[in-house]
Amino acid sequence: MTISKPGLRPASPNFSSGPCAKRPGWSPEALANAPLGRSHRAKVGKARLERAIDLTREMLNVPADYRIGIVPASDTGAVEMAMWSLLGERGVDMVAWESFGAGWVTDVVKQLKLKDARTIEAAYGELPDLASIDFDRDVVFTWNGTTSGVRVPNGDFIPADRKGLTICDATSAAFAQRLDFSKLDVVTFSWQKVLGGEGAHGMLILSPRAVERLETYKPAWPLPKIFRLTSGGKLIEGIFKGETINTPSMLCVEDYIDALEWAKSVGGLDGLVARADANFAVLDRFVSASSWLGHLAVDPATRSNTSVCLTIVDPDIAALDGDAQAVFAKNLAALLEKEGAAYDIGAYRDAPPGLRIWAGATVETADLEALLPWLDWAFATQKAALKAAA
Repeated sequence: MTISKPGLRPASPNFSSGPCAKRPGWSPEALANAPLGRSHRAKVGKARLERAIDLTREMLNVPADYRIGIVPASDTGAVEMAMWSLLGERGVDMVAWESFGAGWVTDVVKQLKLKDARTIEAAYGELPDLASIDFDRDVVFTWNGTTSGVRVPNGDFIPADRKGLTICDATSAAFAQRLDFSKLDVVTFSWQKVLGGEGAHGMLILSPRAVERLETYKPAWPLPKIFRLTSGGKLIEGIFKGETINTPSMLCVEDYIDALEWAKSVGGLDGLVARADANFAVLDRFVSASSWLGHLAVDPATRSNTSVCLTIVDPDIAALDGDAQAVFAKNLAALLEKEGAAYDIGAYRDAPPGLRIWAGATVETADLEALLPWLDWAFATQKAALKAAA
């Protein structure tokens, strides 16, 4: 079947799942107030860092007794800092259903080498049995599986009277999904995900229970300087008041503040969630009506409204071997990029072949609507080329 090339392209074809699209209307002028050439420890630098923390608390509805800190190395640094500083006091359940969760399992089992570590896993597209988690133990999990498009629907599976700590990688969930902080002791995310900020900085949010663990438990292994959250057995409170462990980029800080101010202008968390939900609905309707696309996430209740992961279910393509399917999906994404219709929407390298389209709050719904005809055109074009080459 021949499909005419669409005439209308998305105004912004940036559908990458990280770094994600900048907020609508962004320009470099948004960074004009960055205190460049100044120390981040100077009054002006610290004030901007504190502003970033305060706006984070406001936009995410973080409880007043939770600490919020800016830490090095993006979400990865924040998760590693939490695991290396907190784990080992009791057994841990590592819960994983996609590549990043699997990475945390590797770190705990092969790097920290914790002897009492259970792994609870599921294949791409599914959630593991959450009822099998033992919350008398510490638990590490992702709220939203960025590379599988599978999220936990809510925090109801976590008991309020848990004895262990819950460490939650929420990097593709924060600012687009409602995190239940009463069920979470550690929450991490990075600026370059849902708000489209710049990379290299992570956020670490600690509950009072997590702080208590830090002050009463000392890991058996040495901690690098950038992981140290305590001194003399007490929390280093300055980290959670803008006194960062290492030197942050004040340009990136200013960009994050700009994104947070924009978030406030569109209705805060409610507005951000509504934007992501509306974007997902556009893609969901398209997939439901499509003869060649399907959701990687099996259960509709667990489908992400940010990292929407799709599989190619067309019988002819599905009949190909795995390598050929991967090549087809890669060529499809490359064609869309060549046409300027969509950038960086190939599936993650460790995930099943397919597409991954970011639908977070900084993406405009109209751009996703403009993308849809291009998806059909690109698929038809690539399938025709495949048949011609056969």
